[in-house]
Amino acid sequence: MTERLVRYQQSGNMHFLTFSCYHRLPYLASPEARNLFEDALEHIRKKYRFVVAGYVVMPEHVHMLVNEPGRSTLDQAIKAFKLSVTLRRRERPFWQPRYYDFNVFTEDKRVEKLRYMHRNPVVRGLVEKPEDWAWSSFRHYSTGAEGTVEIESFWTGWRREHRDIPAQVRESGPGAPIHFVAVKPGPTTKSK
Repeated sequence: MTERLVRYQQSGNMHFLTFSCYHRLPYLASPEARNLFEDALEHIRKKYRFVVAGYVVMPEHVHMLVNEPGRSTLDQAIKAFKLSVTLRRRERPFWQPRYYDFNVFTEDKRVEKLRYMHRNPVVRGLVEKPEDWAWSSFRHYSTGAEGTVEIESFWTGWRREHRDIPAQVRESGPGAPIHFVAVKPGPTTKSK
């Protein structure tokens, strides 16, 4: 006898989600299917107004780190997302009916889940380095690159803060364009 699934939603926490294709079949094995996944995720992210902090699309499952939607509930947003993908693919059924939901309530857990997601393609032998897998948020975190899905990160916040600053003020030197490099924000020091 299975126990009833308990979800802790509307808690204000981030959620690490995992859901699989039907019987873990590799329905997301092709680049076209993974691109469709990203397109559907971005559409539903905007529609339900939630933040995607990270994701990875694997051949037969996906992981996402998201917050709770501003419109409706997380389970309704996931239901809409799964339906959006299903209606655009021919495989039936496309998804397993349930999904795994882990509440992430500390910064350490957030970093742990992001690392797990980004290393997943390497561990599975799909690529040698995380940056070689195009269907995850790793490239965004490492370089600030914008992809199909808007990722909420240091880079995104920085862009929002500086978008109204005139280009000549934002330049890194006389006549030089802005270049994004992989830099971890460190502790700030106050001068006396």
